Amino acid sequence: MDKLLQGKTGLVLGVANRRSIAWACAQSLSKAGMRLALTYMGDRMEKGVRELAAELPDSIVLPCDVTQPAQIDAVAQAVKEEFGGLDCLVHGVAFAKREELQGDFFNTSREGYMVAHEVSAYSLAAMTRAVLPLMEGRQGSIITLSYIGGERVVPNYNIMGIAKAALEASVRYLSHDLGPRGIRVNGISAGPIRTLSSAGVSGFTDILDEIAKKAPLRRNVTADEVGDTCLFLASPLSRGITGSIVYVDAGYHIMGV
Repeated sequence: MDKLLQGKTGLVLGVANRRSIAWACAQSLSKAGMRLALTYMGDRMEKGVRELAAELPDSIVLPCDVTQPAQIDAVAQAVKEEFGGLDCLVHGVAFAKREELQGDFFNTSREGYMVAHEVSAYSLAAMTRAVLPLMEGRQGSIITLSYIGGERVVPNYNIMGIAKAALEASVRYLSHDLGPRGIRVNGISAGPIRTLSSAGVSGFTDILDEIAKKAPLRRNVTADEVGDTCLFLASPLSRGITGSIVYVDAGYHIMGV
């Protein structure tokens, strides 16, 4: 598997620190030979992302605030100049205001609703549109990261659950649009993992404990397990799969109670 993606290029959005699921995806892709571009949002994140990128051979680091169309276009242009083309897009960005991740969903503010959808769902379509000219004719793969809160109620996940539902619907519509162009689009629904994002969900530790008790494997998953699934979806091994949400959650999604 070390050379499975040799000569391929990828763009990974959403690396915040070493515990990020997007970072685990980047590591798995890089180990398989893929050359990567990583993005960061804001000056505060730049140093940490650059330090991580230094561990990946020949990687580059680019600023990208997905709420700024000009920055999205700039990322696509930089990838074109550096790589010439693109084989894989990993969309791992998501955001909701901390105050929206507790209490009753009906108290979600209009601003909070819109921000969560723009960053967590619409950005997949926006990034896809920007890099599409770089991916055509390369049998490329687009992968995004979701969570079961997009299809079932998870207490305090609130607006992020609604945004993840929109994200998963986007996977299906994009797979329909891009299939004739030879580009596959899939999502990974990962079990709960301790990350910077999950720290904002009230009661997250209780969720971890509950899943470890009820999941068929009787444990939680690790970020590297998600990363290796990302590698599979980016590789020719998954060439017949598109429009799917792949669960990496120790089997929890099959449980009724």
